[in-house]
Amino acid sequence: MRESVQAEVLMSFLVSEELSFRIPVELRYETEDPYAVRMTFHLPGDAPVTWAFGRDLLMDGILGPSGDGDVRIAPTGPEELSDIAIRLQVGADQALFQVSVGPIVAFLDRTDKLVPLGQERAFRDFEGDLDKALKNILAETEENAG
Repeated sequence: MRESVQAEVLMSFLVSEELSFRIPVELRYETEDPYAVRMTFHLPGDAPVTWAFGRDLLMDGILGPSGDGDVRIAPTGPEELSDIAIRLQVGADQALFQVSVGPIVAFLDRTDKLVPLGQERAFRDFEGDLDKALKNILAETEENAG
């Protein structure tokens, strides 16, 4: 059974030190993929862009710097539960967002009620996912061979 948690928050899109604007961002968490959080950014004039990354990365980023790849999250100040900065990077291009920590903590609390932290494996159908992946590989192999 697919269950989910959704929220919409306003984030500041920091274009430069002098320019930023607020955009709506949809947060989504599903039991079908219990390790991931999805953020869909609605930038003016562009199609929505969705990023998926580990729920634990978002949780860790509330308390201290987290991430070492395309997604990095860190508090903006030394005080407990300050705003957080989210840096997304593709190649040399990057985008920086800032958000109040309150709505993020509330969202994560709701995800924890749906799938408690550390219990993700119980909600994931690894055997079903493996069977599905193997069937897709076999179908592609047959297509390429024929």
